[in-house]
Order: sequence, then C-alpha cells, then structure tokens
Amino acid sequence: MNERYAFKVLEARWRSVWEGMKLYRTSEDPGKPKFYCLDFFPYPSGDGLSVGHCRNYVPTCVYSRFKKAQGYNVLHPMGWDAFGLPAENYAIQQNVHPSVTTKQNTDTYRRQMKLVECCYDWEREVNSTHPDYYRWTQWFFLLLFKRGLAYQALGSQWWCPECKTILANEQVENGRCWRCESEVTKKDLRQWYFKITDYADRLLDDLETIHWPEPIKIMQRNWIGKSYGADAGFTVEINGETHPLPVFTTRIDTICGVTFMAIAPEHPLAMRLTRPERKAEVQDYIEKAKRKSEIDRMSAEKEKTGVATGSYATNPLNHEKVPVWIGDYVLLTYGTGAVMGVPAHDTRDFAFAKKYGLEIREVIHPKDASARPGGEMAEAFVDYGRMVNSGTYDGLTSEEGIEKLIQDMEKAGTGKRRITYRLRDWLISRQRYWGAPIPIIHCEKCGPVAVPDEELPVLLPDLKDFQPTGTGKSPLSKSDSFVKTTCPTCGGPGERETDTMDGFACSSWYFLRFTSPWARDFPHDPDKMRYWMPVDLYVGGAEQAVMHLLYARFWTKVMYDAGLVPFQEPFATLKNQGMLLGEDGQKMSKSKGNVITPDEVVEKFGVDALRLYILFIGPFEAELKWDEQGIRGVYRFLGRVRNLVQSVHSPQSTVQEPDFRRWMHKTIRKVTRDIEGFQFNTAVAFLMEWLNYLQDQQGRVPVALWKEAMEAMVRLLSPMAPFIAEELWQESLGHRGKSVHTLPWLGWDEAAIQEAMVTIVVQVNGKVRDRLLLPADASEGEVREAALASERVKKFVGEKTIRNVVVVPGKLVSVVAG
Repeated sequence: MNERYAFKVLEARWRSVWEGMKLYRTSEDPGKPKFYCLDFFPYPSGDGLSVGHCRNYVPTCVYSRFKKAQGYNVLHPMGWDAFGLPAENYAIQQNVHPSVTTKQNTDTYRRQMKLVECCYDWEREVNSTHPDYYRWTQWFFLLLFKRGLAYQALGSQWWCPECKTILANEQVENGRCWRCESEVTKKDLRQWYFKITDYADRLLDDLETIHWPEPIKIMQRNWIGKSYGADAGFTVEINGETHPLPVFTTRIDTICGVTFMAIAPEHPLAMRLTRPERKAEVQDYIEKAKRKSEIDRMSAEKEKTGVATGSYATNPLNHEKVPVWIGDYVLLTYGTGAVMGVPAHDTRDFAFAKKYGLEIREVIHPKDASARPGGEMAEAFVDYGRMVNSGTYDGLTSEEGIEKLIQDMEKAGTGKRRITYRLRDWLISRQRYWGAPIPIIHCEKCGPVAVPDEELPVLLPDLKDFQPTGTGKSPLSKSDSFVKTTCPTCGGPGERETDTMDGFACSSWYFLRFTSPWARDFPHDPDKMRYWMPVDLYVGGAEQAVMHLLYARFWTKVMYDAGLVPFQEPFATLKNQGMLLGEDGQKMSKSKGNVITPDEVVEKFGVDALRLYILFIGPFEAELKWDEQGIRGVYRFLGRVRNLVQSVHSPQSTVQEPDFRRWMHKTIRKVTRDIEGFQFNTAVAFLMEWLNYLQDQQGRVPVALWKEAMEAMVRLLSPMAPFIAEELWQESLGHRGKSVHTLPWLGWDEAAIQEAMVTIVVQVNGKVRDRLLLPADASEGEVREAALASERVKKFVGEKTIRNVVVVPGKLVSVVAG
C-alpha cells in the first residue's frame, strides 16, 4: 500500500493525551442543552466484538462527537447486560464459573471498544451482575409486586431442554430457543409474571408520540394485537350434550359466510371433539403444533395446515352446521382459541379452504357493485362492502351490518361486543443460576412475601454447582443456606424463591442508572435523571422489537405511575443499524469461520480507516457485506488527506475565490446535514469528492484561503477519524495544545454556496414556458425536479402524460408531454 502513515504512533500518542484530558467525561451543565445518546445494552459474549458490532458503536460515537461540537452536553455511556442465558451458556461450555467468564468477556468488550476509540464516559460503566446494580433490579420487581403487577401462576410454558429453563413467547423462534437454537417443548410450571397486559392500550397509543422506525412500531402493534369485535356463540355437540364454542371475530358481518370452524391445538375441547377414527391423526398433529412458536404459527409467510375432527359446530345466526378443524394458526391465547372460517373474505381462510376443498361462500360484495361477476373467486375479498346472502341483513354496508348484528345477537344472547389483545403477560421466571434472584419469601401462613427493602440485595450465592437441574427448579434450590429463611411478616419459617429473573429485567431500567451510576440510596439521582432523561437517541438491532423495547417501555410507564419519572416513553428516537455480513455474504459466526475482528483490521489499517470504512460502506440501515478492497480505498484516502494537509502550498496562479469557497461551504453543509440525518456514507463520499477538487486546486488559491480549507477538512473528519484529525490539527496546522475535539462545529455561508446562479430555460413541447434561476452546480436530477415542480410547467402539461424530459446542463430543460 502506498502513502503509508504511522497510524500506530498516532494512536498511542493521542490516546494518552485524551485520557489525561478526560475528554469523554460527562457532567450535568444547566447552561447547555443536553443530548443523551445510548447504544443497546450489550451482552458480553465470549467471542468478543466483530466488525459487525462496529456498525452500531462507531456511528453513535461519531454522532455524539458531532452533537458535542454543536454545543450540546452529551451523555454517551456504556455498560454490560451480563446476567442471563447467553453468559451462563458460555460459562457452561467453558466449564468455568459465570462470574469468571463474565469478567473476562466484559474486559474483552471494553478493550475492543476503547481500541476503536468509542467516546464512552467509562466512569459511568455499569454491570447488571454487580450487587449494587441488581439490588435495584430487585427493588423494581418489588415495586411491580406491591402495585399488583407481579404475580405467580401455574401455566404451560415453552421449555428449552438444552438451556433447561422456561422461555417467554418472544424468545421462541421457528420452534427453537432464541439462544441455543434447540427445539423447544411445553412444560407446566408455577411461574412469575408481570402484568404487561394492563398497559396494552398505553403501549399502543404512545407509539404515536415517539420517533421510531415504522417497521418497529408495526411489530409492536401486531404483537399487542388489539382487536375490536364480538364473541359469537357457536355451539358443538359432544356425546349428546351441547357445549359452547364461542368465537371472537372482528368481522361479524361475514358470519353467514362461515363454512368451517378452526380451533387451536391446545383447545380443551380438541380431543373431545375428535371422532374415534380420527384420534391418532389429530393427536400426532397436536404434538407437532406444540413445537411451533406463536410467532411462527401466526406468520403470514407460513402455509396454514389443519386436521379435521369429524365433528360439527352450529352457527348461532343461521343455525347451519359446519365442520370443525384443528389449525395450528389458531392460538388459544388470542380471542377464544377458536375462529370462524370465512374463506371468501379472509386470505388465510381462503388458502385453507382451497387446500382442503372446503366451500367458499360470498356474503360481501364491493359497495360500488350490486354483484360480483359469476365464476370461481381468484382471491378473497377482504375489504368492507355490502352484505349479500345474509338474510334480513342483505343490502347493509359492512359497518352497518356489524353494528346491527352485535345489537341483535346481544339481545338474543348469542353474541357480545368485545375488545381483545394478542399480548400476554410477561413471563419473568427462569430456572437458572446466573440471574438476579427474585426477592420473594414463601411462607405457608402468609403466602408470597416481599423481601424488605433494607434487606436488598438478595445476594446470588457463589454456587460451585451452577449447572441447570433440568427438573424445573433452579440450581439455587439445592442451597439450603440460601433457601431457608424467616418470613418478614410473621417471623415463622420461610423459603426464598429460587427462580431468577429473566435478563430482560436488568435491561428494562439501565438507561436510568447511567444518569447517576454512583447513587446509593435510590436507583438513580432524581435531579440527574430529570436533567438527562429521556434518551434522545437510542441505537441498536431491530431484533429486540417485541422484547427489550417493549419491556423497557412497560417498566417506564409503571415508574411514571409510581411518580418516579416525569416521562412515559424512555427513548425519544430509535434507529436500527443493518447487519454487516462476512466477505462470503453470510452472517458472521465463529462456526462459519468468517468473523472479522476489530483487532485484526486495526492492526493492518488503523483505527481511523476501520471507523471511516464502517461509515462509508453503505446506508446505516442496510444489510451490507464486508469488503477488504473497500477499506484499502479508505486507507488510501486518509493517506491522501495527510499528504495534502502536510504539503507546502505555494500558489503560482489563482482562480476565482468564489468557486473555491463555494466548494468548501457546500461540503460543510453537506457533511453537517448528512451526519445529522445518519447518512454517514454520503458524508464520507462528499469529503472524497472535495479532496479530489482540492488536489486539482493546489497552488491556485491564496495561502490563507488554502489553510482555511485544510482546517475545514480536518475538522469535518474529526468525529469520524479522530486520530489523524488530531495529528494534522495540532502538528501540521500549528494548533498545538488545542484539541480539534474541543472545537465548535463548523458553520457555512449559504450566500457563498448560492453565489453562482444560472438561468435555465424550460420548454414544454418545444415552447418556452418558464425560466428558472438555479445554482450552477445543480445536478441533472435537481434541475429536472425543479422544472417539473414549476407551476407554469404544470399548467401547460395539464392532464397530459410526460413522455420524456431532456436536461441540457446549465442551459435547458425540454419536457415532452402528450
């Protein structure tokens, strides 16, 4: 590689300087606007960081530096979500106690984050496994318990035989454990739950108040699954007795189009409804369905399957008998665990009916047509329309029919208006060792009793045998010294709860702890919390949409109701980074041998090149592939910047300064706006364009103006490539003792940018219809857009179709319409 520069020397020199300056230390400053930038609480795994992790950490570092230069008081902290399955499974694999492996892993993560010079305030570092942290996780558990939002109940839950613990619905993916990918089963255990369902409406409504990616909001809305509708009183006959089989539906207007019923495999009537000759097939189907997660069963991409029971249900409106099927796409936890199949007006039911040869009967036609043309339906008509083939309700619109049917069925006692939710209470218990102990004492006389606040934390004992038991009980159950205790209420014998909390409890409040990690008498200092919260920018992966992001919002609303915080949403703006694939186009993993670490890249190309390539590789949200040729190009770019700044500038001739200034101010504006919009790749690309221009202009502008441009280049690079920027600023540009990272952000002169304007003639079908004054350097796309936006052009185009647009740069736009 040509144009090498001694990046290792620069990195060693400036790291020590910045540490001595405490460059990244943060404190409250009422005289400045605050900006709280936060990365998702990371799990410190045994493999350390890959360059893929840098797609999260480098952009937030750049943005934090940028906001600081803009005059904000920036909080950018880091810590470790170190309890839970990931850390414990790694410890089991290594046959080392998790307290040891967790320290090793957090040390590795910290070293690598410092290696790539992430600007974290390490004095605020927190760790969820430290007693001074999980004391408050336990305190929050008791807050929910005392407010009636934490309870224990017996239930059938997902069980991972490999991890030997219960999992929440959100932690099962494709019928497998989200961490070890083992196939899950069901197990009946007494578990602790949080009543997140009490907050379903607020969790839905408040999505409108935050700036989050719409796909994340959609995922949360779908997971909460609020539906307005009615229960319809279908019935079934079992051994000569009539049993209710109520169905919840949002489209009661389609009830006359029901041609089958489908019930959940877990429905209590499933086997009782099954005819003897069908029991073996049905039992086999039910067992297979139990191994699928709810997310997979509800997925629109999955083919719907079912099995007939041989029994029939009676429609409460027209008294028709329809076959009862068992379908894995029906959930016992949603509605009533039974659905009415209306193939003509439901896409899922249509596919199901086609597959199994069931009747498709139309009962809704479009409002603007009296009837649909005859013949077989090609697809379900799912919109609201006008009711047909529905007896006395014919002619009513869907909206009218829904209201009339609910009223009539409520009067007849065959139906009832209802709102349902897909969301279920958050299962918090884990039958594992490495987690915060649940601070409850069980007393035969008093029942479950909260551990007094003054006795917190309930310390996790140092067990040598921490392996999961596989019996449905935590390893803590084997420690008599931990289990046996005294009831705080009656003074009698008691036993501690031996389940530990799901790791998501730790990450549901950590953002508060960062505001005052030294607080001893409360989870956070109220004054500091009010100064910093809520988080202004939260950055991390989209995979946490219905886990951490939902749980943290729930806990925050509980805190708000308890008067602990003055806000209801913890994260004002959310951004999700895209995945960085290996050079083979696959997800980086140790098993594939395609993991690229920051260590090896920094060793070869330096920190600045790694950081700049992570920004330049593509749009922040996109899934991209690592390419070493790309980082080589970025490395060469940095060398060219260094050479240009360090070169002697002796002007031999001059160009008009306005053009040179226009380029400089245009670049400052472009980079500023792109960083603000998280469009780092285009910011870097424009700096590269500007460098090319500067190299062409070397020796052609006055020395003072040239130095101004060199300083602007270095200052614009400084949040992205901090080492070379500091070196050039202090050593090459003569600002020794004044760090470039303490300077205010550059502004631009709009007038300088707009100095060169040209008149563009706009023709429509060969006739001049307008003249536009546009910047001389406007792109063809910008000129075309401005021409088509002209009101005079729109007037002469009228209703005609635009056939072609020809742009002659700097002169003419010809619009052909006809």
